Amino acid sequence: MGFVRACALTEVPSDEALGVTVDGVDVAVARDGDEYFALRDECSHAAVPLSEGEVADGTIECWLHGSTFDLRNGKPTCLPATEPVATFAVEVRDDELYVDVTDTLNGVSAS
Repeated sequence: MGFVRACALTEVPSDEALGVTVDGVDVAVARDGDEYFALRDECSHAAVPLSEGEVADGTIECWLHGSTFDLRNGKPTCLPATEPVATFAVEVRDDELYVDVTDTLNGVSAS
């Protein structure tokens, strides 16, 4: 389906993520400085929403056990998670964030 509107840029907090559904896929959108990122909204370790965690220094933290994931590639940066989460392409258009969930950037399944 390509890029689909996920949210307004103003909806994405600077130190947290926002959970949205794009084409039936739960996505956590996050901002790090002036960059926006989209990841599968599920921790690969505990299957809880990443959008409920904190965003800092290019990572998102799972609130349950403290695993962190790199916003750019979805790779875990600390235990207990050992598997990456899917990451998606984003586009900014007229103060809106668009996400493409049809193909992951890092080859990890979106489902």
